[in-house]
Amino acid sequence: MNVRRHHISGTALAAVTALGLGTLSACSTDSAAAGGTEKFDVVASFYPMAFLAERIGGDHVNVTSLTEPGQEPHDLEISTRQRAQLEESDAALFLKGLQPAVDEAVDQSGIGTKIDATTLTTLEEHGSEVGGHADGHEDEHAAEDEHGHEETGGKDPHVWLDPVKYAEVAEGVGKAFAEADPDHAADYRKNTADLVAKLGALDTEFKNGLAAAKTKVFITTHAAFGYLAERYGLTEEAISGLDPESEPSAARVKELEKMAKADGVTTVFYETLVSDKTARTVARDAKLKTDVLDPIEGITDKSRGTDYFAVQRANLKALQTALGTA
Repeated sequence: MNVRRHHISGTALAAVTALGLGTLSACSTDSAAAGGTEKFDVVASFYPMAFLAERIGGDHVNVTSLTEPGQEPHDLEISTRQRAQLEESDAALFLKGLQPAVDEAVDQSGIGTKIDATTLTTLEEHGSEVGGHADGHEDEHAAEDEHGHEETGGKDPHVWLDPVKYAEVAEGVGKAFAEADPDHAADYRKNTADLVAKLGALDTEFKNGLAAAKTKVFITTHAAFGYLAERYGLTEEAISGLDPESEPSAARVKELEKMAKADGVTTVFYETLVSDKTARTVARDAKLKTDVLDPIEGITDKSRGTDYFAVQRANLKALQTALGTA
């Protein structure tokens, strides 16, 4: 039974924001096992949000993900059962603009606490200009970005890949949990502080690990790493825009081949939840290697790690190898 259904308003709602879910130890990955428990029931939109919910909520929360492990989050459609699940839960944790179906379902639900991660940090535009270098394809990327990113006004929602911005979101989530479930506020504050400290240490690892990179440019299948690139002085060149399923033009592929030669790029990165066909084609034509750079939108048996921190460290190692620091 639901024991804590609180409405958060005014200033508190502005501080309340964000989360998702994934395959976590104490977190349910069965989208049927939703609310109605004796704990603080949280429905998270996808893994990065759920990871925050689990780390911050600890033993006091029951977390359920709307996105199953291995499912591409951008393509999620909400079932009738999941809509009912939202109604039975105490809080919805999501990242507005990444999954339009989630945004609509949460908006239409009567759930008391709606936490939108995009209000906890500052979003920026990436895709047509990433890491400070315009790629000259504003019209092409604008068309690509129509899929799944209308609500962010064309801004990049992939904030969790920057440890600093992810920590900002975590702090807001901790405040939201404490507001909605005051009986456990002290634990939420402690858990939040611990998580923020770990994210700070990860930020330092990335700074130190990429400081001596011989080249600052890397190629990815879609523009998920704009915040990470900007944070550590790198330039991401995406084969596609913010939409991982969009097909690049022949002109874009040719441009990437020329850029790779000029900037000493060695590797084309692909991801685990989307086909690597385009990345391998570009790499073959440009005589480059391929490797995984994981946007951590879900954890599967193909992931290079069992949680956010492990996969981020695997990403760092892959970047070090590709950029000439390891």
